[in-house]
Amino acid sequence: MKIIKYFIVFIAVFCSAAVNGTALAQFNQTILFVPHDNRPISFEQTANNIRALGYKVITPPANLLGSRDDLGHPEALAQWVMDNAGKADFAVLSSDSLVYGSLVASRKHNIAALVLHQRAEYAFYALHKKYPYLPIYVFSSIMRTPQTNAASSEEPAYYHIYGTMIARYTALADKQEKDGLTHKEKKELVQLKKDIPSSDINDWLSRRAGNFAVNKYLIDLAKDKAITYLALGCDDNAKYSQTDKERRELDKYGQSIKGVNYQSVAGIDEIGMILLTRAVNQIKGDIPFVSVHYAPGKGADTIPAYSNEPIKNSVKTHIRMADGLEITNDKRADMVLLLDTDKNGLTYAANDLNNTTLPRANTVAFADMVGKYLAQHKNTAVADIDFGNGADNALMNIMWQRGYLGKLGAYAGWNTPTNSSGYAISMGMLSSYTNQDNIIKMLVPRYLDDWFYQANIRQATANKMDSFTGQGNYGDTKTRTVQAQQYATVLMRQAVKKYGLDKLPGQKNLDELNVKFPWHRLFEVAVITPVSENNKKPSNNN
Repeated sequence: MKIIKYFIVFIAVFCSAAVNGTALAQFNQTILFVPHDNRPISFEQTANNIRALGYKVITPPANLLGSRDDLGHPEALAQWVMDNAGKADFAVLSSDSLVYGSLVASRKHNIAALVLHQRAEYAFYALHKKYPYLPIYVFSSIMRTPQTNAASSEEPAYYHIYGTMIARYTALADKQEKDGLTHKEKKELVQLKKDIPSSDINDWLSRRAGNFAVNKYLIDLAKDKAITYLALGCDDNAKYSQTDKERRELDKYGQSIKGVNYQSVAGIDEIGMILLTRAVNQIKGDIPFVSVHYAPGKGADTIPAYSNEPIKNSVKTHIRMADGLEITNDKRADMVLLLDTDKNGLTYAANDLNNTTLPRANTVAFADMVGKYLAQHKNTAVADIDFGNGADNALMNIMWQRGYLGKLGAYAGWNTPTNSSGYAISMGMLSSYTNQDNIIKMLVPRYLDDWFYQANIRQATANKMDSFTGQGNYGDTKTRTVQAQQYATVLMRQAVKKYGLDKLPGQKNLDELNVKFPWHRLFEVAVITPVSENNKKPSNNN
């Protein structure tokens, strides 16, 4: 099998060099990385996973990146990239940051189309001209379509009023194009067009048109090999939606290079990690073989929340994006990916009351599957996607009881299911290149964030907010931020002790951690630990 793999790797590397027009060279193991905002999971947590393997990751000064209160500084950021890219073997760049300022800015900007094009041209085409042998990996979002008013936390103000109607209107328009409408649906479409203020729907669609034009230009650059690899991600998507319509059109536009150096996929927040992993695999000259298994039930055919396609499609694409290969033979696999899906193909909310430690229909069977591969000493990655925006408490409790937590090769259970599966794929690939102590450095932040916080402490803190002095709520903690952080910190330290994470290698000071809410809302969390502060490698900011 090794001979076969070496042959595949040789052919792939040879073809990659031919496609990219670059010469094979000795790498210095340095990657320049621009995330799409400064959220911990997007920025430092992702970069630190690569640093844990001994690579240097050059990241921009945090004040150039977008946050909740600052939509970013795209022109200054592009200049920083231009000034620093010569130090790197690979560049992994967010188009949303370099063109709009951030992922959030891409959804609410009022930037002229000409300016957007000029920014994209400087950020990518001019960069390629200056550094023609630098592989440039770019990830960009296809604008999301939140399905309800309540889900529109980062859209223009009118979406809070008309978001549900806008989503439905564009879903019907998309369905009309793809499959046709019933008489009742045609009447509904006409009524929605009357009910939504024309100024609002025109604003939303015109912004999408500008972003669509940027993504077409990025595909042109990928066709011309100015961009080495382009990944377009769809956040908050659905079977019928404006997002899916634009994805189909962009895929058609990029058909000649799709699967070669262009790909679209459900999800967006995980793609920075995916492309960093692709760079590592290129540096290693390796193509990780991945075998994939699902929990009993609907499994591979599950269409998770926020997605428009079966999870098996997203998984296959993520593996390919990361420069791996999905295979069906466990013995030949470098990693085994296990996906915790609901028996009936549903996606629950991790902060709902039904996310308890009581096992459900397929929980024990899935945990048994995890144990089976750990007993075989396989590099085992768990994508915990039964729930959205947090871990499955029943699964995590069983894995803790059985002593699996320190033995996994990868784990992710954060945000959308496709975010989690993509992140777990990347982490599992990276784990095959290092030892268990370094793997634990990658695992522990996920246990703290995805399990302890998102699935448990987040809701407990939300329930406590009204008892704090001052003002603030789940969506904006305002003057209650410090009290909320202190309360969450106490709960987090208690969980660390209860589940013994401080007993894992290199985590002895974990009980001294502190919880912060960098975006002044309870959805994102930063867990600051003495371990990460004292022992982490320099951030390599310039």
